[in-house]
Amino acid sequence: MKDDEPLVAVVDDEESIRRALVRLLRAGHYRAEAFSCGGAFLASLADHVPSCVILDLQMPLMTGLDVQQRLRDAGIELPVIIITAHDEPGTRERSLALGASHYFCKPIDAGVLMAAVQGVVTCT
Repeated sequence: MKDDEPLVAVVDDEESIRRALVRLLRAGHYRAEAFSCGGAFLASLADHVPSCVILDLQMPLMTGLDVQQRLRDAGIELPVIIITAHDEPGTRERSLALGASHYFCKPIDAGVLMAAVQGVVTCT
């Protein structure tokens, strides 16, 4: 892994999902870092801002929507790719209104997710 490879953050409370996404991203020549909660991810932004974030919606304490709102409130413009196992009415619209570039329901096709990452990283 090279330092010039784009950094992608993965925020999901399910360890198996985090590990799988990190492996997928690294196989696609991205640097990847994983966070089990939104608070840890937001705290990491004081040190560095990734090229994009893959963000789960349903997490305890702070949801993905909460993280998106805090990013917006802080003026941090960061491509957000939402992933969720619970596609609830209105959630997609709210997430997109908060600036998400993509919204996917689990399980996610690896090729589709990698194309989305490539698309947002190329534009940044």
